[in-house]
Amino acid sequence: MNDKQIYAALEISDHEVRMIIGEFFNTRFNIIKVERIPCSGISAHGVEDPEAVTNAINKACIDAERMISAKIERVILGMPSANMKRYSLKSSVMVQGYDGLVSIEDIRAAIRKAEQVNIGKNYALIQTVCVKYTVNGISSRRIPIGEKATELTIDIDLLCADRRFSFDLVNCVEQTGLHVMDLYLDIYAVAKEAALFEQAVDQNVIVLKMERENTTLGLITHGRINSAMILDEGLGTIAGAVVETYGLNTVDSCELVKYSAQLTKEHYSNNPVYIWQEGSDARKITEKELCECIRPKAEGWVASIEKLCRPILQAGKTAVIITGEGGEMQGFSSLLQDALKCEVKNYIPETLGGRNAGLSACLGLFYAYKDRQPITGYTDNSLDMDAFIKSVSYREKKELGNTGEETISRKLKGMFFEAKK
Repeated sequence: MNDKQIYAALEISDHEVRMIIGEFFNTRFNIIKVERIPCSGISAHGVEDPEAVTNAINKACIDAERMISAKIERVILGMPSANMKRYSLKSSVMVQGYDGLVSIEDIRAAIRKAEQVNIGKNYALIQTVCVKYTVNGISSRRIPIGEKATELTIDIDLLCADRRFSFDLVNCVEQTGLHVMDLYLDIYAVAKEAALFEQAVDQNVIVLKMERENTTLGLITHGRINSAMILDEGLGTIAGAVVETYGLNTVDSCELVKYSAQLTKEHYSNNPVYIWQEGSDARKITEKELCECIRPKAEGWVASIEKLCRPILQAGKTAVIITGEGGEMQGFSSLLQDALKCEVKNYIPETLGGRNAGLSACLGLFYAYKDRQPITGYTDNSLDMDAFIKSVSYREKKELGNTGEETISRKLKGMFFEAKK
């Protein structure tokens, strides 16, 4: 049990709070609990209703704690990449060890030196990313611990975000009693989850993180985050046509757009995809009606994306990834591919329990945090581990009963149903 590393990742999007409890054990990552709580207190540009955000985070914690029987004390926080700015620099230090071998302290010294750069009063430093290490004239992405050298040079990216937005977001989290273990931009987290840094070594990669109210466009080049911007159109913009035409609520309309509308079909059926009661009358929407309803809005979103991406597409080979809630849309990547004339695909995580495009950034927070551990040296878990271990041990003993047999079915039954009693 001591080998387990259990963390809580928290992302606050424009329409919901997402929390995932996950564990690293024997080099594998497993999801323990996923919580998604509706919340409209934040936009891509700032915290609009701090109380609503705090309440949603608190509810996510309470619901998760009820299942795991342990208090959540710390979280890895993801934040929107709105108005992000990148400072790229080289930081060089002399190797200090008496044996002339590069140590983790030399790397930390180079990072501290880079972080002294003036980023201005309007920005807050979110992440320090070590892109490349150079020793003895040889560059590599691998941490050169133990290599003999007199000088170490690190190519470092300082990823910054709007200061007020960052502070307001962290304050909402801390108001619930949680401690922020580390903070990452959502585009960076998506890139870690989908292994986009590796794909962007010899081509440009554009990430379209499509949420309910907006779409974040992130550009990754040469294996590093280049820039990000916000388009104030998202899945809700397209689903808005269904709301206006049929009077459905936004949640149901978005679900219809994601899973029942394939705009690339040549022929649409008249089979109903949604039926509801309105007064004494039964109403329905057919596949054909749905697609005809949302097509103008969808084509408008595609035209906006094409206009923003055009300079990048002209610069060289480019691939486009659609993720976020909009990454669940069926066939939408083909529609965008026809407009951009480049490879476009949806990204949906493959981790059991998290196979939803809306969870891409939240899942990526685990890998972002894990990759920095050799440098930061952080060892804290997110939970009250004594309570968690006691809870798990109690369940295992209870399920053994008098037979002394420990089966997978009994352990699963204890994990998922005991906490509900």
